Amino acid sequence: MFMKEDNLMEKLAIHGGSKVKTTPFRTGKRFGSEEAKELLEALDQNTLFYHSGQKVKTFLRDFNEMFGVNYSVAASSGTAAIHVALGAAGVTAGDEVITSPITDQGTLIGIIYQNAIPVFADLDPHTYNMDPISIEKCITKRTKAILVVHLAGNPADMDPIMQISKQFGLKVIEDCAQSYLTKYKGKLAGTIGDYGCFSTNDYKHISTGDGGIVTINSGDEEDYKVTHAFADKNYQRLGDKVERELSYLAPNYRMTELQGAVGIAQLKKLPEICKKRKGYGDKITAGINRINGIHPHKVFDYNSCTYWFYMFRIDESQFSCTRNQFAEALRKEGIPASSGYIPEAVYLSDLFQNRQAYLNSHYPFELSDVSYEIGICPVAEDILRTTIRLPVNEFFTEEDIDDMVKGIYKVANYYQLNKVKTLDRGDDYDEISY
Repeated sequence: MFMKEDNLMEKLAIHGGSKVKTTPFRTGKRFGSEEAKELLEALDQNTLFYHSGQKVKTFLRDFNEMFGVNYSVAASSGTAAIHVALGAAGVTAGDEVITSPITDQGTLIGIIYQNAIPVFADLDPHTYNMDPISIEKCITKRTKAILVVHLAGNPADMDPIMQISKQFGLKVIEDCAQSYLTKYKGKLAGTIGDYGCFSTNDYKHISTGDGGIVTINSGDEEDYKVTHAFADKNYQRLGDKVERELSYLAPNYRMTELQGAVGIAQLKKLPEICKKRKGYGDKITAGINRINGIHPHKVFDYNSCTYWFYMFRIDESQFSCTRNQFAEALRKEGIPASSGYIPEAVYLSDLFQNRQAYLNSHYPFELSDVSYEIGICPVAEDILRTTIRLPVNEFFTEEDIDDMVKGIYKVANYYQLNKVKTLDRGDDYDEISY
């Protein structure tokens, strides 16, 4: 039977009630004596150039060992790493590259710098990653590569993507900027496609301020040489040899010895960082997965997510509030919730709507008839309209995560009850409990 509202509903902080989270979320220090030691050693080399010093080389050697790859190339940023992979893959003017509509612009810059055309595949509604069925529908005679984004530390469904790439003769590049030590069926993200691209920007699992890495997963030495050269103006700086080549354009995306030095120390911390983030993200899912109208961030049982952030979806038909009102109520409870990830699917930005990558030019978009209207990726658009994003940090405590869950329960309980009071008295209602 319907229960009296006063017995079921706890007053929200946004309406003057007590906050769920009364203590600050725990923070911590990312850099310490380990990084300082490596930096001093880098300075003592009397060179900060990657080829002359040992820090970038050591960083890459340690990275290769951790990820089980033979070859990797350092870059100046994650954006640069993706551009390097695209260049090494032979992506060029007029080619089409299929990628995700929910991503940072860093995923897209390298495509357009190669004068290729981004094409957007729709997403799975609960993992927020590219749907292989949609990918296959996007393929044309111009398609050269699939640029897979493992969003927020959650691996994309790589087996069918790799099958599609083999069927159509396409290169696969993995954007792992948010997905360190993420596993897909036991395999590390970034080691499955032809290339894996990582970021060491300050807002990633590990930081060198800025920086990036490209894994070359073919195991082919010639492929490695091409990739290495593309990050360094087509110079061949391997071993003691230095060869200059100017057969085609390649950018300067070199990593400095200072970045490499910090990376050495940061990499040692990575397994524990990812273990903490995985545990906290999985705990949020376990805590909220029984709330009607809330869809947790879906991670399949055979996968492992390392949560750069956590997103869950709101079914507004189950609540008497909007997604934005739900997020605002959470913030008032002391839970740092954001409405969605990016404001809109990237193809709705001015660059694509105006088809202008370079000022006063429509090149390279004029090489293709790809369109970017509203509705081309309806699931992605709906995800961005209905998701709430929570931070996940290795410095948080178990209590911090418990408070997140309690806050979500409290707000969900209130707004579901608010809706119940408009129903007939004969309707039954089961109270959410935590």
